[in-house]
Amino acid sequence: MTMSAGWYLRRLSRMGPQEVAGRVGDAVRRRRWRSARPDCPSVTGARFTAVLPAGTIAAVPPDAAKRLIAEADRLMAGHAEYFGVVRDDLTDPDWWCDPKTGRRAPAGYAFDVPYRNEDAVGDIKQIWELSRHQYLTVLAAAYAVTGNERYAERVAEHLRSWWAANPPLRGVHWISGIELGIRLLSWVWIRRLLDGWPGAAGLFEDNPVALKQIWHHQRWLAAFPSRGSSANNHVIAEAAGQLAAACAFGWFPSSARWRTGALRSLERHLRGNTFLSGLNRELASEYHGLVLELGLAAVAEADAAGVPVPPSIRLVLLRMTDALAAIVDSRLRPPRQGDADDGHGLVVDGEGTDRWASLLSTGEAVFGRLAWWPAVTGTDVRTPLLAALIKPTEPSVSRPASRPAHFADAGMTILRGPEGIWCRCDGGPHGFLSIAAHAHADALSVEVRHDGIDVLADPGTFCYHGQPEWRQYFRSTLGHNTLQLDGGDQSVSGGPFLWTRHAKSRVLVADTSGEGVARWCAEHDGYQPSVHRRRVELTAASRELRVVDEVRGPRRAVQLAFHLGPAITADLVGNRAVLTWTRDGEDRSAVLDLPGQLNWRAHRGESDPPLGWYSAGFGRKEPTTTLVGTGFAGGVEGFTTVLRFGG
Repeated sequence: MTMSAGWYLRRLSRMGPQEVAGRVGDAVRRRRWRSARPDCPSVTGARFTAVLPAGTIAAVPPDAAKRLIAEADRLMAGHAEYFGVVRDDLTDPDWWCDPKTGRRAPAGYAFDVPYRNEDAVGDIKQIWELSRHQYLTVLAAAYAVTGNERYAERVAEHLRSWWAANPPLRGVHWISGIELGIRLLSWVWIRRLLDGWPGAAGLFEDNPVALKQIWHHQRWLAAFPSRGSSANNHVIAEAAGQLAAACAFGWFPSSARWRTGALRSLERHLRGNTFLSGLNRELASEYHGLVLELGLAAVAEADAAGVPVPPSIRLVLLRMTDALAAIVDSRLRPPRQGDADDGHGLVVDGEGTDRWASLLSTGEAVFGRLAWWPAVTGTDVRTPLLAALIKPTEPSVSRPASRPAHFADAGMTILRGPEGIWCRCDGGPHGFLSIAAHAHADALSVEVRHDGIDVLADPGTFCYHGQPEWRQYFRSTLGHNTLQLDGGDQSVSGGPFLWTRHAKSRVLVADTSGEGVARWCAEHDGYQPSVHRRRVELTAASRELRVVDEVRGPRRAVQLAFHLGPAITADLVGNRAVLTWTRDGEDRSAVLDLPGQLNWRAHRGESDPPLGWYSAGFGRKEPTTTLVGTGFAGGVEGFTTVLRFGG
């Protein structure tokens, strides 16, 4: 995918004067750096002191260690899977090759590489992911747990290979700040976890090549921060990586300045990226997890180095943790809202470790759990490692006395019923900042689960670059459980990470206090002059969810979509669908009575155009059933949908 002149004009229109000036300065600096690449200052007597406290590794639960070692052994054998693509080449990877397309990114000055053009470069996510070196943190953790030097030797071999293949400012891995930031964080943890290995110092502080790489990574991040309309999760990763490296690898003349700047940036942007309720402003659940992971890892480095952390940083992370505990379902799954690209801040665990349970476990260790928090089962490696470094602090603010259900600033409301019935109602802003990069056109959508099973599902994300028709579908209004008018989206897309017009929603009712019936009502203006208003009621006694849609305005063509989860089988007859599925060996069922004024049809796995798909993770999709009703609406005509769960 290449960007047209029209895209650049649309993108420019979403920037303010200060951002434009900053980007002009970046362009000038890139031209100057093409021919003026200074040498890393000489370093003598460097020592790594940010080690784990004694006894930390012994605190890793045995079952978590077992999963870690199994994962490390798969990696040692060369096997891994990224975004649905199985790789068997990890014993000696080609750092510039995309295994999905077989294409190899071109060489040359980093800022000349057309990374958005899949025909020229390949799938950039596939290329970048391995070079975050999070698989190497897994191998380093396996060494720390077992003492087996073969893990450490593989880490050293791959780092030396990467450093040789990717000199500063050359090639595809020097383009994006989020990649440099996460890579620095990985290197810090690799060095920490390899501390007992005799070759650790020779790999890092006594290695001129490593010192040069670490210095140039930090110089790059100091020079090219994400700005203005792009200051979302990327800037958090940049600041976290810069802070981690400047604390743990503080061996350079600029280290103190980099540390101060990174800490200031992290404090500013953590606050800017987070609602006061604790939810992430991008309204993309996986990015909430990513930012929380990055923030906790950054605080761990500052605490380990004795660098004072502003109380506001810990406060934001506390609120984010409590918010996560509040919104997860009965199986600790958060909403599937907005974009998701499987990005992690720090990986030291094996397959089968629950990411969200791990985050809540870390939150419990650092901040303390509240009485209403859901019970966390399962174990992980990361929690005892982070908890050993982060200084416990007594929160200086009051925390919620009961489980929050309505987050007014984020427009998210969670309705809960018996047997793990969980319903997310979306009446919030259309994403974050002027481009709302990771938003979907999903205003007033609902997401319904029964004991953790997706019944009315948010279909997910699937892809970012290279497949524009699929990118468009998964972020479209028709791709969500809401109502579409005249075949268009509520918000207007100007590119794969750009929205030029944002639908504005407002919540009118959010009554979650009663035990009998929970009610929610909201409306949005994305189809001016019409207004779409939706009411949702969840009745606990009858286990019934009622959704009423109204279109206020002139008569227009309407499509009402309900996307079923991949575990759901649907038998549609007329305007009634009988839903069945199995959970833990038990047969479950529900009846979905759809509005009779519309003509209903089931779609599954269609590609021209896409309809009837579910993406469990980035790069993966599978057919599922989507029920679409078509007809006309206007005035204050209402469409009533009733979902009744069986016994």
